[in-house]
Amino acid sequence: MYLNIDSGKLRDVVAFGRATIDLYANEIGPMEDAVTFHKYVGGSPANTAVAMSRLGLSVGYIGKVSDDQFGRFITRYLAKQGVDVSHIALAGPGIRSGVTMGEILPDRCSYLMYRTNCADLHIDCAQLDESYLASHKLLLISGTSLSHSPAREAVFHAISLARRNHVAVAFDLDYREDTWDTVEEASLYLSLAAEKADLVLGTRDEFDVMEHLLHTGNQDDAKSAAWLLEKGVSVVSIKKGKKGSHVFTKEGKTVGGIYPAQVLKTFGAGDSYSSAFLFGLLHNMELKDSLRYAAAASSITISGHSCSDSMPTLEQLEDYIAHHEYVLPDTP
Repeated sequence: MYLNIDSGKLRDVVAFGRATIDLYANEIGPMEDAVTFHKYVGGSPANTAVAMSRLGLSVGYIGKVSDDQFGRFITRYLAKQGVDVSHIALAGPGIRSGVTMGEILPDRCSYLMYRTNCADLHIDCAQLDESYLASHKLLLISGTSLSHSPAREAVFHAISLARRNHVAVAFDLDYREDTWDTVEEASLYLSLAAEKADLVLGTRDEFDVMEHLLHTGNQDDAKSAAWLLEKGVSVVSIKKGKKGSHVFTKEGKTVGGIYPAQVLKTFGAGDSYSSAFLFGLLHNMELKDSLRYAAAASSITISGHSCSDSMPTLEQLEDYIAHHEYVLPDTP
């Protein structure tokens, strides 16, 4: 309905990029006081892939992990969650999977990322299998993969292959300041990729980074969306946290609300939002209904300790919607 989806494809979504390790403190408080940590699979596209699989979509993955214990943990976990890992490759000797350490505080959360020369940034054009990519309805790209070569070039090659094979492209800006050399570089490559996508998702802050060199939105959601819609993007989703979300198409603007949540940590809300929103679009839901699913998924995920492990099933999602009040923001 909103995306040009080829219903004849065998599989639903193939995710591309960052599949890493999350180490989250078990103790609530400053990182320097934490004693024990729990290990999870992390990274925005990996989290979103797990979430989409739990919702019942058939999900593939294009990635690269280290040839060690962490790499095996990532691949085995994704496979156990129903994600096809046949196109996750191993990085060369000495190249490690990235690690993120999460700090859980009562009023906020923060993280430390270790991604210097990490495995997922070594995805290259030669790794891409056109027939595999072409078998999916939708390609999900993460902006973090654009931060360094050769993954940067592989992103644009993947987008080209997708468009050639009538695979819709969803681009999650997924901006992480620590992974980029400069904000100017981030603005350049994020904007170039966004213009080639069918769907662009991100927070208001991420859109501001993307538009740093362009001055197209100036923190104005409607102006940000207008620029992309003029470039041929079909759906623009701007996530606004407690203020819900704004989604733009050529038909106009749809405002998304929020559900109540018992917040333990803020990590993962955007990934669960993306998974449920994409689920709705792939099932030809109205935007307002897709946004209800997205809001509920976010609320469920932030109540759990992890990102990937806290993603809801479809049954859990629909039960949450049935038993909680959906609230639209006062000022759209």
